[in-house]
Amino acid sequence: MKRFSFLIVALAILSCGGKESNQSSTSEARSATDSLLLHPEEMKYLKNIRQITFGGNNAEAYWSFDDRFLVFQSDYKEWGVNCDQIFVTDWRNDDLKNNKPTMVSTGLGRTTCSYFLPGNQTIVYGSTHLGDEACPPTPERRADGKYVWPIYPSFDIFTADPDGNIISQLTNEPGYDAEATVSPKGDKIVFTSMRTGDLELFTMNIDGSDVKQITNELGYDGGAFFSPDGSKLIFRSSRPKTEEEIKEYKDLLAQGLVMPTDMELYICNADGSDLRKLTDLGQANWAPFFHPSGEKIIFASNHTATRGFPFNLYMINIDGTGLTRITRDETFDAFPVFSNDGKYIVFSSNRNNGGTRDTNLFVAEWIGG
Repeated sequence: MKRFSFLIVALAILSCGGKESNQSSTSEARSATDSLLLHPEEMKYLKNIRQITFGGNNAEAYWSFDDRFLVFQSDYKEWGVNCDQIFVTDWRNDDLKNNKPTMVSTGLGRTTCSYFLPGNQTIVYGSTHLGDEACPPTPERRADGKYVWPIYPSFDIFTADPDGNIISQLTNEPGYDAEATVSPKGDKIVFTSMRTGDLELFTMNIDGSDVKQITNELGYDGGAFFSPDGSKLIFRSSRPKTEEEIKEYKDLLAQGLVMPTDMELYICNADGSDLRKLTDLGQANWAPFFHPSGEKIIFASNHTATRGFPFNLYMINIDGTGLTRITRDETFDAFPVFSNDGKYIVFSSNRNNGGTRDTNLFVAEWIGG
């Protein structure tokens, strides 16, 4: 808990009449870190940034309900895995540059999209391990050069304890079930499923009961999150319209693939009502998450790019106004998630990776309002 503890110590020094020189050196040290890891324009929104991981591909980090821990997926070979597995870190205290975090998945198959359940002692995540204990194959590079994501049919959703023991299997339908996230109210899970023959959103209770379909239009609906009060959902979606687009989407889906290069954000009530398109920016707009106010969405987008990158973080009001750019890196920033208390944001980035392709986790204080 280094950063949080440090703030407490700083406040204690002030209340006890500590020396001004200690406060100045602290401020200078933080500024030096921010100058290394943040671009000047980003400092309007972020400060006291800290790099959490230092190798491999680390993404989709989500907070425990008390904001003490982060759960995330990583394929870092130095941690003894060959494809994505789920790890938990005490982000303020753990030194992941020199130590492996606790793995809470089985180590078998491939995993995705982990999340804490209420009480912070149970993790929900998607895994292919029942289909095959080996890592599933990744799609070969396509002759047409188009980028695709695999939709492994062996993905199901499980819960596990802090030691990685499976507690329950929440889904048992043929085809892809994954991308589970939990309402801040702690009562519902939203997830993506192929059980209807298309990639649609569903909700269920945290024990897997009372499954309800939320979306029903052709296209990939995924990466959904609840609003802070649990009343709304924000998600990414492709919506093929022309005959050519529909054919391409269906042909790829039959191969267990989707093309995530043309996606916009949609918002609806938690029961699927009042569905509307939030963005119309073009290219790939995804990884949305509600601002703690419930009135804004932060998300990743490459809509200003001409080569498919960079991806940066943007914020938009839930009525579609007020688009604001948050990050300015020239590579990849995505998966932004606010802490439950609204004081911090965690995101994945290619910044400071020494010219490699590593994607690492970063936590910063949020000062963007």
